[in-house]
Amino acid sequence: MRARNESEGESKIMTDITTISAEIRERAGKGAARAERRAGRVPAVIYGNKEQPVGITLAPRDLHKEMHQPGFFTRLFDVEVSGQTHRVLPRDVQMHPLKDVPIHVDFMRVSDDTTITVAVPVVFQNEELSPGLKRGGVLNIVRHEIDLICRAISIPRALEANLDGLEIGDSIHISHIHLPDDVRTVITDRDFTVAAVAAPSALKSAEEEEAEAAAAAEAAEAAAAEGEGGEAKAEGAAKEEGKGKSE
Repeated sequence: MRARNESEGESKIMTDITTISAEIRERAGKGAARAERRAGRVPAVIYGNKEQPVGITLAPRDLHKEMHQPGFFTRLFDVEVSGQTHRVLPRDVQMHPLKDVPIHVDFMRVSDDTTITVAVPVVFQNEELSPGLKRGGVLNIVRHEIDLICRAISIPRALEANLDGLEIGDSIHISHIHLPDDVRTVITDRDFTVAAVAAPSALKSAEEEEAEAAAAAEAAEAAAAEGEGGEAKAEGAAKEEGKGKSE
């Protein structure tokens, strides 16, 4: 198995903060939220940082635009509402069960020093430089996202896993992916696997083929021996039957 440098995988640190406009939501409750949806707005709430929750509504077009950008749940937003700006991180989006459109959003208020747990996606790079994948190997992704603990301002937008040079049977572990100094994984007791290059069923080693051929030959010999034994038993039974009749 090929040894890899920890510096081979890099991480993209989020630096951009997107500004989005919102309107204050005067009333709370399910009835008020339904009224906002009928009026063409998406209800949302801003909470956390030891401050009172603030009910807001968003324009569906603005929300859709941001949700379709990569890493929506790992991006910071400045929500401008009623002359105030709230630095927030999206934590949950409730979708309509039939229409597949957002019907409510939860934003968590954060500061630069807020420490949070966040799931960051893994991006796999240089597939074309992996000899194992070129030979027909399959990239078996164990973790599409990795749970990290970090300050809100230091959330990596994505973690990069480098596939350059990987052969069939090689694995990428978390130690192969570079993390910033102030970012750590939730799992700390083991060097867990992120992905591996596995052999497809059509690509077998010479040893596997020889073992299978030997097993097949053994099975054939056993079947032949069983057949011969069966014939001998039948012949013996026939002779015994004939002898019994003559007696």
